[in-house]
Amino acid sequence: MAAPRAQSAEIRSQRLNVVFLNPGKTGEVFWDMVSATMKAAGARLDMSVEVLTAERNFRRMQELGIAATSRTRKPDFLVLVNEESAAFPILEAAEAAGIKTLMLSNPFVGAEVERIGPPRHNYKMYLGDITTDLEAAGARMADALFDAARAGRSQSEDGKIHILAIGGDETTPSSIERNNGLARAAAKAPDVVIDRMLFANWTASEAERITTNYLAWASRKNIRVAGIWAGNDPMALGALKAVSAAHLQPGKDLQVVGLNWSMDALREIEAGRLLLTDGGHFLLGGWSMVLLRDYADGCDFATNTPHVKLKTSAITRANLSSVNDLVRDRAFDRIDFQRFRATAKCGFYDFSVEALVRSLLPAGGG
Repeated sequence: MAAPRAQSAEIRSQRLNVVFLNPGKTGEVFWDMVSATMKAAGARLDMSVEVLTAERNFRRMQELGIAATSRTRKPDFLVLVNEESAAFPILEAAEAAGIKTLMLSNPFVGAEVERIGPPRHNYKMYLGDITTDLEAAGARMADALFDAARAGRSQSEDGKIHILAIGGDETTPSSIERNNGLARAAAKAPDVVIDRMLFANWTASEAERITTNYLAWASRKNIRVAGIWAGNDPMALGALKAVSAAHLQPGKDLQVVGLNWSMDALREIEAGRLLLTDGGHFLLGGWSMVLLRDYADGCDFATNTPHVKLKTSAITRANLSSVNDLVRDRAFDRIDFQRFRATAKCGFYDFSVEALVRSLLPAGGG
C-alpha cells in the first residue's frame, strides 16, 4: 500500500519531527543505544528526534505519549514500543490527532491485533511496525553452539551433546521467540540433549546460580557438558562466571553463547571465552528513521509489508574487529544511514551486519 504522493510532498518540504517514547530507564544500556542510533540517523536524514523516557513506568509512558499528541505543534511521526501492552491509548490519541505512528520492537499481539486490526485499516495513522526475528537468532545461536561442540568432540559418554539452556522468562514475546528458536534447532539435532531449560529473569546473578547447580548435577551424573545457551548477554556472563568457578575453561572445556552485542560480551569473545553474541537489534532505532524518511519522501516500506522484520547477526572472533569500535564507543555517527534508504526499490531493505560494516565512515569522518 503506497503512501499518497500529495501527502508525501507536503511532509518532504520540511524537516521531519519525530517523537520516540522510550520505555526504558535513563542509563538502561539497550534502550539508550536504541535512542542513540535513532538520533544519529536523524542527523543524517534531516530529522529532528525527541526522546521521551518513560523510566519503566507504563503510566508515565502513556501520559508522555498522549501529551505529545496534544501539542499545538504536533510531531510528524510518533514511534511507540508496546511495553506492558501500554501503547494502545497513545495510538488512539495519535489517530485522533492525525499523527502517523510506527511501532518498534514490541508490536501489538494476540487479542490486541484483533481489536486494532491491520496497520492502516481501522487506524489509518498506524503505519506498521519494525521488529527483530529473535526466533531465527535463537536458532542461529543454538546451531553455532552445536557445531562448536561437534568440532570439539565434546560428546558425553552416551555420545550426546549435553546443553544447558537459560531463558529470560516464560511469558515475554521476545523471550518466547528466542526459546522457540532454540527448540527448533534442537529438534533438528538428534545428537543434542537439552538437559535443562531454566529461566533467570534476564539477570547475570540468577544465571550464575542456575549454572552452578546444573554443573554440580552434571558432575554427579558423570555428564560432560558441551555448552550453555543463554538468551541474553548478562545471563551468558553469569554462566561464564559459574563455569570458571567450577574449574572449567569456557571456550575450551565448553562453549557459551549470548545475545545483545554488549561490550562485556565482545571482550569475552576477544578473550576466547564466549563463542558469540547475536544481536544488533538496538539498531532498530536507526532503521526506523530510514523507514520514516523513505515513507515521507514517497517510498513506502509497506509496498512490501507493513511488518518489517530485522534479521539480527552474530558477532564472533571472525568479524569482531569490524564492529568492535562502533559498539564500544557508540560511534553511531559513523554509520552512513543514507546508504540504507530503499528509494530505488521501495519496501526492500538490507540491514545486515555486512551492510552495516560497508556503510561505516572513517572515525572522525563526516
